[in-house]
Amino acid sequence: MNNWMEDLFGVKKPVIGMCHLGALPGDPGYNEKEGLKGVIDWARKDLAALQNGGVDAVMFSNEFSMPYLTKVHTITVACMARIIGELLPEIRIPFGVNVLWDPSASLDLAVATGARFIREVFSGVYASDFGLWNPDCGEIIRHQYAIGADGVRLLFNILPESARYLAERDIAEIARTTVFNLRPDGLCVSGLTAGSQTDINVLRRVKEVVADTPVFVNTGVRLENVVEQLEIADGAIVGTTFKFEGKFENHVDVERVRKFMNKVGTSIRK
Repeated sequence: MNNWMEDLFGVKKPVIGMCHLGALPGDPGYNEKEGLKGVIDWARKDLAALQNGGVDAVMFSNEFSMPYLTKVHTITVACMARIIGELLPEIRIPFGVNVLWDPSASLDLAVATGARFIREVFSGVYASDFGLWNPDCGEIIRHQYAIGADGVRLLFNILPESARYLAERDIAEIARTTVFNLRPDGLCVSGLTAGSQTDINVLRRVKEVVADTPVFVNTGVRLENVVEQLEIADGAIVGTTFKFEGKFENHVDVERVRKFMNKVGTSIRK
């Protein structure tokens, strides 16, 4: 396997903690009374909890911009850049970004903020809750090089939440052809929704056919299953389980993060 993972994260089996941003201007759930200050204050608190809890990296996403767009509005990227820009002096670990669900916008945001990686749906055709999902990977990669983002690592979500591949294709086949044709830096394998456990058998089959490509377990990693999941996966992206009571809508709980990362340190990285 290429060594970019350890070069970037400094550890084997990195855990990326999600910093979920609140609804932004233009989103149905945006709190106009609190304004962007409220979103920034929320994100600052979660960032501190993730870092103090010991995660290896953090990823900012507009998680509460529901329902998601596949071509986001300019205001979303602008606001995310403002939020991350205000937090930059406090970020002590590698960070990435995810503008749901617009790969080109994620690349733009990465360039604007200095993010080292992005996670997106770059390839495939899906029937989803957000309509027909048909990213143009060739165009996205050309955009990456056009804006000078060729150093940004691309994590391909090949089993996106709330979506189903339009054609009946085996997940191992998808993983194999994605790596052969598109050269991703890593693959992400997900459950049905944020917080839903990733099927361990699917995760295993993907890793078996792309042994030289990093594979991240993307949803549903918990204290109870992290050892089993990371025995197969090369890293984990963790959001919901780090929050108070393990609830998607809550703040990050630093004690839950510490307990999780302690288990990773004693059981996975020993």
